Amino acid sequence: MTDASGGSKQDPDDGPKGFSRYPQYPQSGHRHPGQQPGVIPLRPLALGEIMDGAVTTLRKYARVVFTASAVVAVISALLYLAADVWLLDHRDAVVIDTSAPQEEQLNQALAVLGDGLKESAVIAVITLLTQTFLTGYLMIVVGKAVLGQSITFGQIWEDLKPRMLPLLGLTLLVTVIVGIGIVLLVIPGIWAYVVLSLATPALILERATVGQAMRRSALLVQGAWWRVFGVLIVALLATFVIGFLIQIPFGMLTSNPVGTAPSMGDLLLREFGNAIAQTITVPFAAAVTALLYIDQRMRKEGLDKELSKAAG
Repeated sequence: MTDASGGSKQDPDDGPKGFSRYPQYPQSGHRHPGQQPGVIPLRPLALGEIMDGAVTTLRKYARVVFTASAVVAVISALLYLAADVWLLDHRDAVVIDTSAPQEEQLNQALAVLGDGLKESAVIAVITLLTQTFLTGYLMIVVGKAVLGQSITFGQIWEDLKPRMLPLLGLTLLVTVIVGIGIVLLVIPGIWAYVVLSLATPALILERATVGQAMRRSALLVQGAWWRVFGVLIVALLATFVIGFLIQIPFGMLTSNPVGTAPSMGDLLLREFGNAIAQTITVPFAAAVTALLYIDQRMRKEGLDKELSKAAG
C-alpha cells in the first residue's frame, strides 16, 4: 500500500515490519549463507543457534527484557504470597497418618489431593495473568532483535496493547486444550502442546486472530513435530536446571521441618527465590519459542528473504 506521497505505508492488518501475515514462499535454488543484522543469521537455524540467539537477545536487550521480567516476577511473587497467606492456609494442612485406620488414611489422602488441586488452580490463574503479558512482550522484543533494531518500553507497549485480550484468550484456550489432552493419557496433551506451541508468536508478530494463530502454528509444525518437540524439551530442561540452581540457596535457608506449615519468613524466602528464577528463565523460554517460530518460517516460507529486505 502507498500513501499520498508515493511512499510505502504499512497495512494495519499486517504484522511488524518483516513479519507480514501473508508470507512470501521461497523459490527453488541454493540458499545463501544468511546475513546477520541481529541476534541470528537469516537462514534456517541449528539448535545451538536458536539457544545462542535467545541468550544474545537477553544480553543485548537486557534493560527492556529484565526490567519487565523482574517487575512481573515480583508481582507474581506477591500474588503467590498473598494466596499462601489468605487462600491456602497451610496451618490446617492435612498430613497422612500411616498408623491410622485405612478408611481414615483414604479420607486424609483425598483431603491432601483437594489441597493440591486448590493450590494448583491458584498458581495457574496467577501464572496465566502474569506470564501471558510477559510472553507477548518478549515476542515483540525478539522480533526487533532478529533485525538488530532498538526498541523502547513505550514502543513495545503500543504494539502489545491491542493484542492483550486476544493473547489472553489464546493462552487460556491452548491451556484448556493441552490440559484435556494431559488428562487423556498424557500423550495427546504433549502432541497438542507442540502443535500449538508457535501460536503465540504467530498472534503477536503476524497480528493474527486466535483461530488464525492456532492454524498457523499447526501449519508450521506440520512435518517437523519431532524437531519442534526436541527444541522445546531442551529449552524446558535448561530453564528447569537454571531455576533449580537459583532456588537451592533459598531452600537451604528455610527452616520448617517436612510436614509442618511454613513460616512467613520461609514463604518470603521461597517467593523471593522464585522471583529471581522467573526473571531469568521465563524470558529465555519465550525467546527460544519466538526464534523457533522464525526458524520454522524461514524453513517453510522463505522468511529469511523477507527479513533481509526489512533489515535493509
